[in-house]
Amino acid sequence: MEKRKLLFEGKAKCLYATDREGCLIQRFKDEVVNEGEGQRMSIAGKGETNNGIACFLFQYLESHHVPTHFIERHGPAEMVVRKLAMIPVQVVMHNIAMAKLAKTFDLAEGSPLSYPIQEYFLKSDKLGNPMVNEHHALALGYAQPEEMRTIGRLSSKINAILKSFFERRGLLLMGFRVEFGKQGEQIYVGDEISLDTCHFWDKKSNCRLDVAHADQDPLEIEKAYRELYGRMTNSS
Repeated sequence: MEKRKLLFEGKAKCLYATDREGCLIQRFKDEVVNEGEGQRMSIAGKGETNNGIACFLFQYLESHHVPTHFIERHGPAEMVVRKLAMIPVQVVMHNIAMAKLAKTFDLAEGSPLSYPIQEYFLKSDKLGNPMVNEHHALALGYAQPEEMRTIGRLSSKINAILKSFFERRGLLLMGFRVEFGKQGEQIYVGDEISLDTCHFWDKKSNCRLDVAHADQDPLEIEKAYRELYGRMTNSS
């Protein structure tokens, strides 16, 4: 497959056109961005490791009948994906109270939730990615009723599948962010599922495993990516 024009460059990924209709190449960058300060850091091997994580998880979800945009791996830091018309509503799933959720509802950080919380956010840097509900999405034309029902159902299914998967690897899935898009009438999971979009709690060390709690040390951040990939691929 031939990689052609750069179509989009974000904080962590690039998307390229290809010579195959309906397909793009998604490349993961060796960069992380401190969300609070906007500081960029180069992390050796991060793109390759994150691509490995995302490829693995997309294939795992596909094996459980969750449609994703993943088609195949394409080199160390790249994957071939379906070209989607993205739905501008991000879903954030919470299994454990953390960060803003804990602060908003006066919960102790790390408190388990008796039932997963599903939140929606409009994907718009210009507007500050505000929280929305189904009524906003429908009234403002971001999604159709059946699309929102499918997004909600798939998000809950993904949560159940991944919680079980990581539980067997000694990790609690605290929460994650997921995005969706359409090709034709079919809705697929898009973007990525990786350490850039997920938060974990290590059951053995009783510490968080994610980029936000790696003290902005490039070596510690690189270690976190590699540890997660190792847990995923080396456990039964």
